[in-house]
Amino acid sequence: MIDHATLITYVLIVLGFVFIPGPATLLTMARAASSGTKVGIATGAGIAAGDLIHTSMAIVGLSAIIATSAFLFSVVKYAGAAFLIYLGIRAMLDKAPIELNGSGSAPTISAGRAFREAVLTEVLNPKTALFFLAFLPQFVRPESGSTAFQLAVLGIVFVLLGLVSTVVFAPGAGRLGNFLRHHPAVVKWQGKVVGTIYCAVGVRLALQER
Repeated sequence: MIDHATLITYVLIVLGFVFIPGPATLLTMARAASSGTKVGIATGAGIAAGDLIHTSMAIVGLSAIIATSAFLFSVVKYAGAAFLIYLGIRAMLDKAPIELNGSGSAPTISAGRAFREAVLTEVLNPKTALFFLAFLPQFVRPESGSTAFQLAVLGIVFVLLGLVSTVVFAPGAGRLGNFLRHHPAVVKWQGKVVGTIYCAVGVRLALQER
């Protein structure tokens, strides 16, 4: 079992990821703004399904590494820390990844198509795969039991919190999208906040002992 302190820390960090608008949230909002709340929620559900697939792949590879090899665990740990810090710096420097369009000029699509496209987009995103490989291991404690079970719990919690953020953001996407379009400083600010979270998690991962 994952100890309560570790799980609470994990949940707080993930809440920062999913409730500060990032690429996945902005994609959900853009779809909701152009095609309706139902399509926005379907998009978020598709992203969540893709994240479940990434979680499954991470479990298969990471559980064996964490359980059997201190050297390989260290390799994964430092590579993951470097990748997270890289993502953080990119988030601080990059412009908004998506331009929200609530004007009605974007073509509308069905909820089913939105779901399928979101799943495919998320599954084929190598950055998402690397993120899960880098992020989940730091909250796994081999002495606490099955690493595969711990990874599964962490992945499911991540997906569920992501779905909650979708339900929160999608219905108000039109208004929020309009606000972000007219306040570019907000989008720039969220990038710096997300980047700081990534960098902090990366540093924490680098300093963690097996």
